[in-house]
Amino acid sequence: MSTLPKCPACSSAYTYEDGEMFVCPECAHEWPITAVEAAEVHAVVRDAFGNELTDGDSITVIKDLKIKGSSLVVKVGTKVKGIRLVSGDHDIDCRIDGIGAMQLKSEFVKKM
Repeated sequence: MSTLPKCPACSSAYTYEDGEMFVCPECAHEWPITAVEAAEVHAVVRDAFGNELTDGDSITVIKDLKIKGSSLVVKVGTKVKGIRLVSGDHDIDCRIDGIGAMQLKSEFVKKM
């Protein structure tokens, strides 16, 4: 079952599809389905300073990060090469030397 987006004009949750358009029954706003699909596909991930991140970028950690379930810590200034952007709570998949595969939040890194 697919979930329909909320109305961009009034934030109503009661939208429905009508051919190639989404329609809001509360405010009568209509918008194309393709605009919503394009916005979901190209989600922009930004670092702590507002720089746009892309796959393959190199980043630097800007805060000590404790690793759950371990006594290891990712220190400030740790450099990470070749990141991969993913959707979810943690935006970045990467491999950190001495630690291994990790997922990081973009708010704790800066682009190099």
